[in-house]
Amino acid sequence: MSGGTSGSARFSTKPGWRAAARRSASPLALLLAAASAAPALAEDAASPAEDLAESMAGEVIDFEAEQLSYDNESDVVTARGNVVLRSKDRSVRADEVTWDRRAGSILANGNVRLVDDSGNQLFTESIALNDQFEAGAMADLLIALRAGGRLAARSAARSEDGTTILTDAAYTACAISDAEGCAKNPSWRITARKVIYDQSANRVRFQGAMVELFGARILPLPGLALRTDGKAESGFLVPDFRITAVNGIEVSGEYYWRLGDNRDLKLGAYVFSSVAPMASAQWRHLTDKGAYQITGFVTASDRASDLTGGAGFENDPRGYLDANGRFQFTPEWSLTGSIRVASDRTFLRRYDLSREDRLRSVVNLERIDEKSYLSIAGWATQTLRIIADQGQIPIALPAMDYRRLVDDPVLGGRIQLQANTLALVRTDGQDTQRAFAAAKWDLRRMTGLGQVVTLTALLRGDIYNTQDTLSTITEVYRGREGWTARGVATGAIDIEWPFVGEAFGGTQVLKPRVQFVASPQTRNLAIPNEDSRAIDLEDSNLFALNRFAGYDRIEDGARITWGLDWELTRPGLRVKTTIGQFYRLEEQNDIFPVGTGLPDRVSDFVGRTEVRFGNLVSLTHRYRLDKDNFIMRRNEIDAAVGSARTYLEIGYLRLNRNITTVEDLADREELRAAGRIAFGRNWSVFGSGIFSLSSAEDNPFFALDGFEPIRTRIGVAYQDECMEFGATFRRDFVTAGDALRGNTFQIFFALRNLGFR
Repeated sequence: MSGGTSGSARFSTKPGWRAAARRSASPLALLLAAASAAPALAEDAASPAEDLAESMAGEVIDFEAEQLSYDNESDVVTARGNVVLRSKDRSVRADEVTWDRRAGSILANGNVRLVDDSGNQLFTESIALNDQFEAGAMADLLIALRAGGRLAARSAARSEDGTTILTDAAYTACAISDAEGCAKNPSWRITARKVIYDQSANRVRFQGAMVELFGARILPLPGLALRTDGKAESGFLVPDFRITAVNGIEVSGEYYWRLGDNRDLKLGAYVFSSVAPMASAQWRHLTDKGAYQITGFVTASDRASDLTGGAGFENDPRGYLDANGRFQFTPEWSLTGSIRVASDRTFLRRYDLSREDRLRSVVNLERIDEKSYLSIAGWATQTLRIIADQGQIPIALPAMDYRRLVDDPVLGGRIQLQANTLALVRTDGQDTQRAFAAAKWDLRRMTGLGQVVTLTALLRGDIYNTQDTLSTITEVYRGREGWTARGVATGAIDIEWPFVGEAFGGTQVLKPRVQFVASPQTRNLAIPNEDSRAIDLEDSNLFALNRFAGYDRIEDGARITWGLDWELTRPGLRVKTTIGQFYRLEEQNDIFPVGTGLPDRVSDFVGRTEVRFGNLVSLTHRYRLDKDNFIMRRNEIDAAVGSARTYLEIGYLRLNRNITTVEDLADREELRAAGRIAFGRNWSVFGSGIFSLSSAEDNPFFALDGFEPIRTRIGVAYQDECMEFGATFRRDFVTAGDALRGNTFQIFFALRNLGFR
């Protein structure tokens, strides 16, 4: 032996040693060479490592060890005691590392941990490496992949092509120890007689793979492959199994095709026992400017009449297209778009793809900066309601909106300018074009007594052009035929006065609020109503300058609104309640339907109460009380009790407005409930239901008769950190064309980190 040292040694390559390391790409060899030089430096004596160091090159390399030794005769460097080798993102830890310089071989022994460039970790007791930092022969190894999975094998050896061949291997994404650190059996694993690990390609391929679920071999997986860097890998996904009343037994499967780091394709097939099969495809693409995806379904089946629900046309082609994307061209300019269209009104519900009642296609070009906003958009909507008239559904093209904040304050307040235009075209109905320009001034100040005062002034000029007004059934929506102009002016003062203090072991905030709004009478009924049809007095619009949601209707006249907010906050408890009402200085009966709480001089009472008790209880109650008899005209409750695993959610809505003149404001009553009960460590049962409580008196447009279930569901599921499976039973009580009422049974299965859903 030429010498040795004890204690801690640390070495980094010198800045001048760069060129050769780029050529050799042998960081481990360089590290050990540097290590062999350490004792020689300490003794101020030359060694073969110094000669090699002069020609070395590369990135900074760190080495740590408690003991170093070098054998001159055998040209072997040995490091012992907490040996750590580092090169960029790669590292080796071991109890002992031996480098045979003549053979170019490296042997690490004892608690070996190797980390590669992708962050994957390899654990073993002994590993042979070459001078390129590449693994050779191993026994009883464990690979912890960065994506979360673990790969174990009895033995491994490096092949001539640079890949590592593992024999008698097993893979799982489940934890192999519990919270106390004790070993446990994984819920599932993949066993294989041979696994090919290509570190350079970040890929693992299985031969003779089988899925084991709770120790039982249940399913072969031919051609299974995984990526070790967390990216997706091409292959088949777990099939779905379902039984429905109209389609019979359904078995569906998909093949995922990874075409690159930024694009992929998924092809699906659906086989039914009662109808023809269906095919699907999904294309996704990420570009340097944004991303988009295209999804499509196609089949052929009998289609019932949209209106009568009777027999349809044999082998009628049917399908659905859904495409959407967003592109960011510059920090200011972006484009968002979507195309959603179905072959008919019942396809999505028949094949259980969606339960939406309308499909909207839109394109929107936007420019946003600190002081301005521009939107140039257009949209079209396909109705899926059985009794709706598609010809009455408008197409908007174009819809433009521009807003700008004026830099310099005026009279201490901020001014926002707005210009808006909209063109609505119907194939069998009223056409409307609209344009307006507006300016809004806001001034917000706080007085010495803590009052928050907001002053607002609004000026707007509108121009409308309307054709075919008589095709609109509801008279108050039509407006005047031809060109119509309108001016709008609104002024408001809003005062809030918050009081803060201690109460009930916490902090309370009491905030009275009063608002005065005045607007001259305007030509509302001469203007068509396209965007302001759904109107109701609620807590959310109590203090709005215009309680109509859109631009076509203006709440004119003068009114005073009062409100009172109270909030209590203490550890684990938060209570917040709001109540308010307004007084109109004159009657307003021409634009507000009776029953909305808005047309009379004195409005109904509206309020909202929220209660949160830790993370266990959440309650929200929204209401509207009739000012004359305190009858509940709106009663809406959303409540949740429980934890993330065991909970009960209830939603209730009752609209009792007695409005029979406007179809958009029909009354209804409904109940929604959902819950989950966990048992054992990983099992749970769950259920949900939607129930209509409306009667014919509530909604004369539909044949409803009190309590009627709409859809119910019940199921059982198992879920742990690496898998989920279960079964659900659902019953639909409503027939829509060929989407018949009946039962649906489905089995679902998902494995983490295996490319399976």
